[in-house]
Formats: sequence, C-alpha cells, structure tokens
Amino acid sequence: MPKVSEEHLRARRADILDAAARCFARAGFHRTTIQDIAKESGFSAGLIYRYFADKDDMVVAISDQWHERQTRQLHLDDPGDRTPDAFGRVASGYLDLLRSLAAPAERQRVQLGVQIWAEALRAPEVHAVARRGVDLPRAVITGLVRAAQERGDLPRVLPADGLARVFIAVYQGLALQTAWDPELDNAACVEAVRALLDALS
Repeated sequence: MPKVSEEHLRARRADILDAAARCFARAGFHRTTIQDIAKESGFSAGLIYRYFADKDDMVVAISDQWHERQTRQLHLDDPGDRTPDAFGRVASGYLDLLRSLAAPAERQRVQLGVQIWAEALRAPEVHAVARRGVDLPRAVITGLVRAAQERGDLPRVLPADGLARVFIAVYQGLALQTAWDPELDNAACVEAVRALLDALS
C-alpha cells in the first residue's frame, strides 16, 4: 500500500477544518454533528475521527489557524522588535485587520469567531487557545507602547497594558458588530480608529 505524503495529510486535515468551519458558522457548534461535517466535506465520519478527537478538537485547530493568520496580518513575527518601524507596521496591520472585517468572505469567519469566544467560557481547551490569540498581541503592543514612551513618542501617563487591551477590545467589538449588523459602516469605524492612533502619537 503506498505511503500517504505529509502534504496530502495536511491538505485533507485542512479540508475537514474548512468544512467544519462552514457548518459551525451556519448552524452553531452544538447543533452541528460529525455527520454534518462528513456530508459537507465528502469524507466519512470514521476518517474525520482519524484526524480529530471531537468537535472541540476542531474548534481548537480552527482557532489556532485564525490566530496564526492574524499574527501575520499584524506583523507580530518578531515580537522582540521595539523600533519605531515595528510600531508603525503593527499599527498599519491593525488598521488592515479592522478593514478586512468588511470583506464578504470574512463574514463567515467573524461569525465563527464570535461563537469561539462563547465556547471559550465552556471548554478549557478552547479558552486556552482563545487566550493565546489575545495574549501575544497584547504582549507585543504593550512592549511597543512602553518603548515608544521611553523614546518620548507617546505620553508616559498612558497605561501600556491598558492601551493594548483597549485596542484588542476595539477589534473584538467591531468583529461582534460585523457579525450581527450587515449595515455596519466599516470604513467609518476604521477612520475613527486611525484618528485615535494619530491623536496618540
């Protein structure tokens, strides 16, 4: 029997996760069954269980994928970089991340993300991965703010960690509003955040 390549296994796993994400976004975690995911993906339930122990396992994997993508969008690949250029790159990436919420293809991901936040209150594994998705940008932004304060680029009276949490909360709040309000004026929200960033600096 020929050996299946790692690339093939990764692709199949990704196909299952994509199908699960569509099902979860459409019907919710608790109403979605493994049979629903099997039908959506075209794979058998038995094959799906070879890759994932249960639905929570899929939610964790989807969350990890989402956070990896956001890490790239926010230019957090080098969390130790505290230069002014790094601050500018992260700020620009943050605005791009907010702007991307308006993309039609992003709506399903945002709806799923809101459900993941709710699941984090129930499942410790989901809570852990959700926290990782907040803790990395929070630590990087806090470090960038403190470095900017030391350079004199930002007022020292600003609480660095508090500011980082506020900007994360702005993203989370706009994601939630995007999920439930198709009439949200995303461009106006992004411009408001840009004005806040300009005022800070």
